Order: sequence, then C-alpha cells, then structure tokens
Amino acid sequence: MRRTLELVAPCGMNCGICMAFLREKNTCPGCRGPDGGKAVTVLRCKMKTCETFQKGNAKFCFECKDFPCKNLKHLDKRYRTKYAMSMVENLQELRDRGMETFVEHQERKYKCPKCGGVISVHRRKCYTCGYIETD
Repeated sequence: MRRTLELVAPCGMNCGICMAFLREKNTCPGCRGPDGGKAVTVLRCKMKTCETFQKGNAKFCFECKDFPCKNLKHLDKRYRTKYAMSMVENLQELRDRGMETFVEHQERKYKCPKCGGVISVHRRKCYTCGYIETD
C-alpha cells in the first residue's frame, strides 16, 4: 500500500483499500489522483466537490468548521452499515495521530492473511490472490 496523501481522500477514505482503486480494469486513480475521465465514482463524490476543498481551504474534512457536515454524516452512516468502516473515525485518527499512524493501522487492518496483499473494504476480497474474508 502506497503511503501518500494522494491515497487518502478528503472524507477519510483510504483509496488504497477501495475496490475501484484495486481492480484491474477502469481503475480509479484515487480521489486526489488525476481522473482522466475514468473515475466515475470520484466525479460523483460530494466531498471532492465541496466548496471548502474547491477553494483550497482544507485537505481533509476535519479541517472544516462544519465537521462533520451532513454529507459526511450520510457517507459515514452508509459505510458503517455496509462496510463496517467509519469515515468520521478515520478522520479523527488522521487528525489525532497523523498520516503515518493512520496508514500503518489501515495496512494491518486490510492486509490479506494469505498473501499479504490488500483486502478491499467493499468486497472483502484480496485483489492479489483472490482470498475472500468471511466474518
């Protein structure tokens, strides 16, 4: 997993564990990467089009005076329900512990026990060896 700001979205999503980033065809470059017209999910993201980010006033939602806003709360609820992941908790960890600690935690949490690859938060699947995580 690459350890760069480019792979952590403003909303706290680690793009390195996203199925759109991990898949082979029509790969998403991440929310901060160049989209080249390929990343449909990125173009629909309300966080990326937020005025605070458009004006360059923040790199992450936790830097906004409205944190957590209604769009982030909606996204957080969806991810908590469907994928057992919280954007708000990710952002709090980023704010309180820093990028390096956040990424290290993500690497441990989403590491494939079979091959050491990355397990997608969305499919619970390792895109390297095909291992599927079960609860």
